[in-house]
Amino acid sequence: MKHIIILGDGMADWPVASLGNKTLLQYAKTPYMDLLARMGRCGMLKTVQDGFHPGSEVANSSILGYDQNEVYEGRGPLEAASIGVDLAPDDMAIRCNIITLEDGKIVTHNGGNLQTSDAAVLIDYLNEHLATDRVRFYCGVQYRHLLVIKGGNKHVVCQPPHDHPGEAWRPLLVSADSNAPKDNELSAQETADLLNDLILRSQELLAKHPYNVEKAKRGERQANSIWPWAGGYRPHMVPLTETYPQIRRGAVITAVDLIRGIGTLAGLRVIDVPGATGLADTNYEGKAEAAIKALETDDFVYVHVEASDEAGHDGDLDLKLKTIEDLDRRIVGPVYEAVKDKEVAIAVLPDHPTPVAHRTHTNEPVPFLIYAPGMEADSVATFDEVACKEGSYGLLKKDGFMRAFMKKTPPSPPHGEG
Repeated sequence: MKHIIILGDGMADWPVASLGNKTLLQYAKTPYMDLLARMGRCGMLKTVQDGFHPGSEVANSSILGYDQNEVYEGRGPLEAASIGVDLAPDDMAIRCNIITLEDGKIVTHNGGNLQTSDAAVLIDYLNEHLATDRVRFYCGVQYRHLLVIKGGNKHVVCQPPHDHPGEAWRPLLVSADSNAPKDNELSAQETADLLNDLILRSQELLAKHPYNVEKAKRGERQANSIWPWAGGYRPHMVPLTETYPQIRRGAVITAVDLIRGIGTLAGLRVIDVPGATGLADTNYEGKAEAAIKALETDDFVYVHVEASDEAGHDGDLDLKLKTIEDLDRRIVGPVYEAVKDKEVAIAVLPDHPTPVAHRTHTNEPVPFLIYAPGMEADSVATFDEVACKEGSYGLLKKDGFMRAFMKKTPPSPPHGEG
């Protein structure tokens, strides 16, 4: 039996009054997800372990069965793995957004939907003026980049910019953890001071760059500040092939460096899909085709689609509904139709909610479905946050989802916690 996970990042949501107090998954037209829910078994999954921020790095690696107390090092090291930056033991890697500031506030976490080709020019410019033997920037995808500080201390308090749209940025600057150990060359306070200095200097530099000068002339949002967050040291993740004997070879399909990094460290090969953007205009068909082809040679495929999460961060209800329906029609449907007569198990789920009313991640459990040929179905008829609570898997935690997916049978007792 082969296995494929189709993940709609941030797809879960809260009830919305204008939708008759339904969630977006309840309201959206998702015939294929509903079909798989009826033919398979459902449940809820706690993807954010207690004590951890509900970030995609936590949620996605938890879905894959990793204990965050053992592997968590923040987004930076995961994105370093994706980009191909080989971290030294004394390197601190930290995610580095290029964001938009206006009137002293964070307007967007994405630099006005900054494109990778433009970002590469800005990253080169920042390295030209700010890089030293200790500090270097690396270009990622769109607004998501990497900053590596040799000897940096990871015990600093950083605020994810997508958690603070419309808020004043100065109170959100980096601070030192008051209980921080000095486990690297720099102290936590020295690292915080360095990061804040880089933020301020980046604002001066980026304001003068021709890209932003032209943006300003057109009255468009500028990519006018770096914003570092989620730093850590090189993580140690056991490849999935060593944990699950069913997986001899696996692949990850995503447009997001963070997920590429998780996949790389989990021992999965990365499949690049032309036109995959991480936004609502992503190449859904290309991802579906790549997944179907990968299942010819691989035992396990992880398909990650970022679009719903970005729509949630933008607070765009109509767009998020569209991304959910696009995932169902353009990925879940084609994959199911291609493998329905084969021995392939399918799972569909979000990693965390990104409610449009809240515009950032929350840590509530998410719905999931598991379908495999010949499995006995439970009573769930639709795929959504309400119906899946009645599923036979109950509420799973930690590696419960991956264990259930590999076995394709519900845990015992049916409504116990995994």
